[in-house]
Amino acid sequence: MEVEVARESGEIRVGRVVAAVDSGEAVNPDGIRNQVEGGIIQSISWTMLEEVAWDARRITSRDWGRYPILRFAHVPASIDVDVIDRPGQPFLGTGEASQGPAAAALANAVADATGVRMRDIPLDPPRVRAALTRT
Repeated sequence: MEVEVARESGEIRVGRVVAAVDSGEAVNPDGIRNQVEGGIIQSISWTMLEEVAWDARRITSRDWGRYPILRFAHVPASIDVDVIDRPGQPFLGTGEASQGPAAAALANAVADATGVRMRDIPLDPPRVRAALTRT
Protein backbone atom coordinates (compact mmCIF):
# COMPACT_ATOMS: atom_id res chain seq x y z
CA MET A 1 0.00 0.00 0.00
CA GLU A 2 1.30 3.43 -0.92
CA VAL A 3 0.20 6.42 1.15
CA GLU A 4 0.90 10.11 1.54
CA VAL A 5 0.55 11.71 4.95
CA ALA A 6 0.02 15.47 5.29
CA ARG A 7 1.96 16.24 8.45
CA GLU A 8 0.17 19.56 9.09
CA SER A 9 -3.36 18.14 8.90
CA GLY A 10 -2.74 14.48 9.73
CA GLU A 11 -4.70 13.42 6.66
CA ILE A 12 -3.76 10.13 5.01
CA ARG A 13 -4.27 9.63 1.28
CA VAL A 14 -4.05 6.08 -0.05
CA GLY A 15 -2.69 6.15 -3.58
CA ARG A 16 -2.11 2.58 -4.65
CA VAL A 17 -2.95 -0.84 -3.25
CA VAL A 18 -1.71 -4.17 -4.61
CA ALA A 19 -3.00 -7.48 -3.28
CA ALA A 20 -2.55 -11.14 -4.14
CA VAL A 21 -5.20 -13.67 -3.15
CA ASP A 22 -5.11 -17.46 -3.17
CA SER A 23 -8.64 -18.85 -3.18
CA GLY A 24 -7.69 -22.30 -4.45
CA GLU A 25 -9.26 -22.99 -7.82
CA ALA A 26 -10.54 -19.63 -9.05
CA VAL A 27 -13.99 -20.39 -10.45
CA ASN A 28 -14.94 -16.69 -10.73
CA PRO A 29 -11.76 -14.55 -10.75
CA ASP A 30 -13.71 -11.34 -11.39
CA GLY A 31 -15.92 -12.03 -8.37
CA ILE A 32 -12.84 -12.70 -6.25
CA ARG A 33 -11.29 -9.39 -7.38
CA ASN A 34 -14.51 -7.52 -6.60
CA GLN A 35 -14.74 -9.09 -3.13
CA VAL A 36 -11.12 -8.30 -2.28
CA GLU A 37 -11.31 -4.73 -3.61
CA GLY A 38 -14.43 -4.10 -1.51
CA GLY A 39 -12.77 -5.58 1.56
CA ILE A 40 -9.71 -3.37 1.10
CA ILE A 41 -11.86 -0.24 0.86
CA GLN A 42 -13.90 -1.29 3.90
CA SER A 43 -10.73 -1.99 5.88
CA ILE A 44 -9.24 1.39 4.95
CA SER A 45 -12.42 3.03 6.23
CA TRP A 46 -12.31 1.05 9.49
CA THR A 47 -8.62 1.76 10.00
CA MET A 48 -8.59 5.46 9.12
CA LEU A 49 -11.95 6.73 10.31
CA GLU A 50 -14.50 4.48 11.90
CA GLU A 51 -15.11 4.75 15.60
CA VAL A 52 -18.27 4.75 17.67
CA ALA A 53 -18.72 8.02 19.56
CA TRP A 54 -20.51 8.32 22.89
CA ASP A 55 -21.04 10.69 25.76
CA ALA A 56 -21.66 9.94 29.43
CA ARG A 57 -25.18 8.64 28.72
CA ARG A 58 -25.32 7.09 25.27
CA ILE A 59 -23.89 6.41 21.84
CA THR A 60 -23.94 9.63 19.83
CA SER A 61 -23.00 8.23 16.41
CA ARG A 62 -26.36 6.54 15.87
CA ASP A 63 -26.81 7.39 12.19
CA TRP A 64 -24.68 7.53 9.04
CA GLY A 65 -24.68 11.33 9.11
CA ARG A 66 -22.68 11.33 12.35
CA TYR A 67 -20.67 8.16 11.82
CA PRO A 68 -17.29 8.67 10.12
CA ILE A 69 -16.88 6.54 6.99
CA LEU A 70 -14.65 6.66 3.92
CA ARG A 71 -16.16 8.76 1.15
CA PHE A 72 -15.64 8.30 -2.58
CA ALA A 73 -13.13 11.17 -2.73
CA HIS A 74 -10.77 9.18 -0.48
CA VAL A 75 -10.99 5.78 -2.16
CA PRO A 76 -7.52 4.67 -3.36
CA ALA A 77 -6.54 5.89 -6.81
CA SER A 78 -5.80 2.30 -7.86
CA ILE A 79 -6.37 -1.16 -6.45
CA ASP A 80 -4.77 -4.11 -8.25
CA VAL A 81 -5.77 -7.62 -7.18
CA ASP A 82 -3.83 -10.58 -8.54
CA VAL A 83 -5.80 -13.81 -8.26
CA ILE A 84 -3.63 -16.91 -7.87
CA ASP A 85 -5.48 -19.67 -9.70
CA ARG A 86 -4.69 -23.20 -8.55
CA PRO A 87 -6.74 -25.55 -10.76
CA GLY A 88 -7.68 -28.80 -9.09
CA GLN A 89 -7.20 -27.40 -5.57
CA PRO A 90 -10.13 -27.04 -3.14
CA PHE A 91 -12.14 -23.84 -3.33
CA LEU A 92 -11.22 -21.54 -0.48
CA GLY A 93 -13.18 -18.67 0.98
CA THR A 94 -12.49 -15.14 -0.15
CA GLY A 95 -15.21 -13.18 1.63
CA GLU A 96 -13.29 -11.60 4.49
CA ALA A 97 -9.73 -12.35 3.37
CA SER A 98 -8.60 -8.78 2.78
CA GLN A 99 -9.64 -6.85 5.88
CA GLY A 100 -6.87 -7.87 8.29
CA PRO A 101 -3.99 -7.66 5.82
CA ALA A 102 -5.25 -4.33 4.44
CA ALA A 103 -5.37 -2.76 7.91
CA ALA A 104 -1.84 -3.97 8.63
CA ALA A 105 -0.60 -2.73 5.24
CA LEU A 106 -2.10 0.70 5.91
CA ALA A 107 -0.53 0.97 9.37
CA ASN A 108 2.82 -0.16 7.97
CA ALA A 109 2.62 2.32 5.09
CA VAL A 110 1.86 5.17 7.50
CA ALA A 111 4.82 4.13 9.69
CA ASP A 112 7.06 4.01 6.62
CA ALA A 113 5.87 7.44 5.42
CA THR A 114 6.16 9.17 8.79
CA GLY A 115 8.71 7.23 10.83
CA VAL A 116 6.08 6.90 13.57
CA ARG A 117 4.46 3.58 14.50
CA MET A 118 0.87 4.18 15.54
CA ARG A 119 -0.79 1.40 17.51
CA ASP A 120 -4.28 2.78 18.13
CA ILE A 121 -6.99 3.12 15.52
CA PRO A 122 -8.62 4.87 13.86
CA LEU A 123 -5.72 6.63 12.20
CA ASP A 124 -7.87 9.74 11.82
CA PRO A 125 -6.34 13.18 11.22
CA PRO A 126 -6.38 14.35 14.88
CA ARG A 127 -4.72 11.13 16.10
CA VAL A 128 -2.12 11.17 13.29
CA ARG A 129 -1.35 14.87 13.84
CA ALA A 130 -0.92 14.28 17.59
CA ALA A 131 1.41 11.33 17.00
CA LEU A 132 3.51 13.34 14.57
CA THR A 133 3.86 16.31 16.96
CA ARG A 134 5.21 14.01 19.70
CA THR A 135 8.19 13.04 17.54
